[in-house]
Amino acid sequence: MKITLVPSAVTEGQDTRGFFLSSYLVNDSIAIDAGGLGFLGDVGVQARVRHVFLTHAHMDHIASLPVFLETVFQSGDHTVTLHAEATTLEILRRDVFNDRVWPDFIGMSEKGLPFVRTSIVEPHRAVDVDGLRLLPVPVDHVIPTLGFLISRPGATVAIPSDTGPTEEFWREAARAPDLKAVFLEASFPDAMEGLARISKHLTPSMFATEARKLPSSVPFYAVHIKPRFAARVIAELTGLGMPNIRIGRPGEAYDF
Repeated sequence: MKITLVPSAVTEGQDTRGFFLSSYLVNDSIAIDAGGLGFLGDVGVQARVRHVFLTHAHMDHIASLPVFLETVFQSGDHTVTLHAEATTLEILRRDVFNDRVWPDFIGMSEKGLPFVRTSIVEPHRAVDVDGLRLLPVPVDHVIPTLGFLISRPGATVAIPSDTGPTEEFWREAARAPDLKAVFLEASFPDAMEGLARISKHLTPSMFATEARKLPSSVPFYAVHIKPRFAARVIAELTGLGMPNIRIGRPGEAYDF
């Protein structure tokens, strides 16, 4: 299983240790979120994505979705399938694909011009696509949000998405006998814990508390680091002295 952290900085040479947007490529044909997916310069890479799973509807997770769908549009069996919880799909219909912000690709598709297929995802009901199983599990964010446990025979990778302290996701992750990695957010430095708790995100200290809910042998990659605070957050994560904490790098591909 290959997990690629889709880069979200478009200017060469700028500090890319932080994450402006959020999206992952899984084995090249599946995306988790579409924050920067549609801004990838290689259209061929975009065209290989046939399934997009959305964790929630916040802008940094859907920013490039309309552009992506337009770029890769093909009719017939090659149409992209958008997998999301019913609440998330309704937000997209009302606030994005509404013929004001963007053409109504969802409505157009339902009337016969297939820009995108939609598939409702339900918590704890696994979806099998392209040789992988994706199990959606709720996490604790300010709007309904799903994390995903992604599995192939012999390996499971956890992507909780945006969350504050949570429990249900870790209980499900602990059941996986072959958990190879977790990509967990660390949005703000410890001095901003008040904001992190209000917005239901994590700081390095809170990240460490969540990481201790699983065995110390499981690597935790810190992602979703706010670019403005990247140096502080990375220093605080490193200062924890936990050997299983690693810093996710935008653009990096990880094999499991």
